[in-house]
Amino acid sequence: MPTTPDLAAARWFTSSRSTNNGDCVECAVLPDVMAVRDSKDPSGPTLVFPSHQWTAFVTATTAGTLTRLRPVS
Repeated sequence: MPTTPDLAAARWFTSSRSTNNGDCVECAVLPDVMAVRDSKDPSGPTLVFPSHQWTAFVTATTAGTLTRLRPVS
């Protein structure tokens, strides 16, 4: 069963294209995972992705190969 990573020591960052208006996605690189949160609510929920899945997502986004997923019912 996967364990929850310790986010206390995470070093959060935003895109270099982000502005200071607080509407940003923040990311943190941790051992074997990428953590993602909303900059407006840093103590709120955090999404955690295995590094290989995050890399695949970024690669597909950059290449423009993502397709729309069917809605969850």
